[in-house]
Formats: sequence, C-alpha cells, structure tokens
Amino acid sequence: MTAIAAFIRLQFSAAIFGILILSAIMLTSFVWQDGWPVYRYDFLFVAVLAFQAWLLATGRETWAEARVILVFHIVGVIMEIFKTSVGAWIYPEPAFLRVGGVPLFTGFMYSAVGSYIARGWRLSGMRLQGAPAEWAGGVLALAIYVNFYSHHFLPDARYVLMAVTVLLYWRCWADFPSMGRVPVLLLFFLVGVLVYAAENIGSVSGTWLYPNQLKEWAPVPIGKLGSWTLLMIVSFSLVRMVRRDTADTKTAPK
Repeated sequence: MTAIAAFIRLQFSAAIFGILILSAIMLTSFVWQDGWPVYRYDFLFVAVLAFQAWLLATGRETWAEARVILVFHIVGVIMEIFKTSVGAWIYPEPAFLRVGGVPLFTGFMYSAVGSYIARGWRLSGMRLQGAPAEWAGGVLALAIYVNFYSHHFLPDARYVLMAVTVLLYWRCWADFPSMGRVPVLLLFFLVGVLVYAAENIGSVSGTWLYPNQLKEWAPVPIGKLGSWTLLMIVSFSLVRMVRRDTADTKTAPK
C-alpha cells in the first residue's frame, strides 16, 4: 500500500464517528415521516449514543478518547445554545431531548471533530516538532472560544487570533511515521475545509439552517470556513492537553 493510500485509509478510520453521524443525518432526512411516534432529532441522539457504545465496545475508541468526546459535547452544546439564541442558525424540527432551541444530538457533531483528531493522532502515531508550550496553545484556544461569543457584541478578533496562530505554530510540524511530515498550520486548514464540506452536505438535509438558507438551500457562508479552521485550534489544544503526549518535541525540524 502506498503512503498516500495508507494516509487516506487512516483518515476514514479516524473519522468513523463523524461519518456515522453524517450518514444518519442524511439517511433519516430522506425517510423520516412527520407522523412517526419519535422525533427525528431524538432518534439521532439515541443513534449517536449507540454509535459511541459500539466504538467503545469494539475497541475502536479508547476511554481517553471518550473523555475528549465528553468535553467536546459540553463545549459544543453550550455554544449551540448561545448561537441559536442570537439567530446564527436554527434547528427547525421539533424534539423532546433538547435544551432551548438545541437538540441534544448536536453536541456530538462537535464531539466528532474531537474524536477525529484524537483517533487520527493515535492511529497515525503523530508526533509534534517545534510545538508551542502547551499553556500558550491553551490560552490561544481559550481566546478563540471566547471570541465565538464576544464577536456578537464586540469587534471580531478572528484575524488577530489567526495572526497569533501563525506566530505560535509556524515552526510546528506534524511528523507521521512512514508517511512524512506536514506543517501543523496546513493541517488546521485542511481539517477546517473537510468540516466545512461536511457542514454543507449536512445542511442539504435541512437538519440545521443558516439565515441564508431559510427560503431555499444555499452554500454555508464561506466565512464559516475561517470559523471552522479556528475551531481546529481549540480542538487540537484540548486533545493535546488530554493526551499529555510526552513524545512531542520542542525543537523545529531541520
């Protein structure tokens, strides 16, 4: 198997949780009927819990990765509650298992991002070279997360945060044994693109709607690509803190 084929296979394996969630969203959007006794959003919550249990029972996911998923679920639901309250997007269908306007399954969509990074890190044996101090990455991640809220009331600091990200990570490389190495900044962007693409695919189902999609489907606003890329820094920092990976090195590659 070539290095490229091995890398693609690894990506599919790492993204299994997200693939299962997106598949369930799309499949149920085509077959679900209004008169059925269970709301679609509630079914999705139960289905995602079943996916999670299957991954743990079969050893495809570790309990350490499950902790990452729990953290992301909490972080994601809190942000969803706020974003729907200010009209950033809506969930148009009814649900019993919800907090405010947010169905509980939605937190797992954020968890899928954390699961992808954690599983991909473990399965690939990735090691960091030239990484910033963990505390510095954590402070940046916290500032990014706060800006997701504060930019609704204060000037948006995303471009400042992007510049700080470049300054912190421009010397950081991800070293993949037998597959070479790539700049971590490039990984942030590429994963952001993948999530943005998945969000567009999922929005076709009408499971969530942005203001520009209320009358008819339209692509998710391109500005969300920057938001998802910034979210990758938050995800990366959380996974790094949970992993406490002592094999990371502090020197940049030559």
